[in-house]
Amino acid sequence: MNKGKHNYYFKMNDPLSKTTVCVSILLLLLPPLSAASPPHIISFQKGFTQLFGGNTNLLRSDDDNTVHLHLNQYTGAGFRSSNMYKHGLFSARIKLPSEYTAGIVVAFYTSNGDVFEKTHDELDFEFLGNIKGKPWRFQTNLYGNGSTSRGREERYTLWFDPSKSYHRYTILWTSSKIIFYIDEVPIREILRSPEMGSDFPSKPMALYATIWDASTWATNGGKYKVNYIYAPFVTEMTDLVLHGCISNPIQDLVTNTCMQMDQQLETIRYNNITRKQKSAMKRFREKYMYYSYCYDTLRYPVPPLECVIDPLLRQRFKETGRPRRQHRHSRKGLSSQMFGDTEDED
Repeated sequence: MNKGKHNYYFKMNDPLSKTTVCVSILLLLLPPLSAASPPHIISFQKGFTQLFGGNTNLLRSDDDNTVHLHLNQYTGAGFRSSNMYKHGLFSARIKLPSEYTAGIVVAFYTSNGDVFEKTHDELDFEFLGNIKGKPWRFQTNLYGNGSTSRGREERYTLWFDPSKSYHRYTILWTSSKIIFYIDEVPIREILRSPEMGSDFPSKPMALYATIWDASTWATNGGKYKVNYIYAPFVTEMTDLVLHGCISNPIQDLVTNTCMQMDQQLETIRYNNITRKQKSAMKRFREKYMYYSYCYDTLRYPVPPLECVIDPLLRQRFKETGRPRRQHRHSRKGLSSQMFGDTEDED
């Protein structure tokens, strides 16, 4: 899926074209995720490269830890990590545009599509705008080895207003699993299995962030378009984290240091979901997931082999993979009631 976008071929710098270096790029320390080598926040200059948007649509804060991405009638904006990573933890605190946001997509995702055009891997957070008074929605997805014909989308609403304050969105990708987080809540976990085969992402990827006009599909299947009367639309991203093994996507060497990083990723806090977090994930998926490819029998008459069908959810979803009846949920109090310590951040 076009992300707004980056139509260029990425070439690694010479020092990285001959070797694979495993690092955690450091600036400011996050709350610790593990006892050893914890992930750290990285400034834009040290970790990222602008894709598009010029000097007017991508604005950086004085301390270089926050980026504002603007969408107007002329262009959107985007950036990517300067390096590619073989597995890693990718995270940012994000605040989305408010008011009328129909047709807008804000994407926070990993990909290697610029290098492997026909066999690319991808992990997505895609936030889908809406008409005034209606909430933002979002989807997660993954592709491996160019498996774009086998989309694995899930779509959700949120228990808070993502335009009012920052919330942390995290993608953890290891050799054995993928976990999507919002704040401290794991919302989706994909375990590597023989059934998935080469569809599990396995090649080095970069981190991307973009805002762009997706009027053709983003809101009610394209019924509502971007209205530039409300422009500019601004999303804010701060406290960005890159933690993984910097890797050349062509050579893709497996070094001892990268093996050590893989082992470290398997032990950090984000990789070990607690019983409380498992319960929170189950409640989130029951209340806020409104589409799952696993229950879309029109698209997949036989569910993909990696799907674990929950009989209760199977009863809840129609053959289209959507709920039989939409329930309205008040956001008030849900953060503390359902997810413990995941209150809005100021």
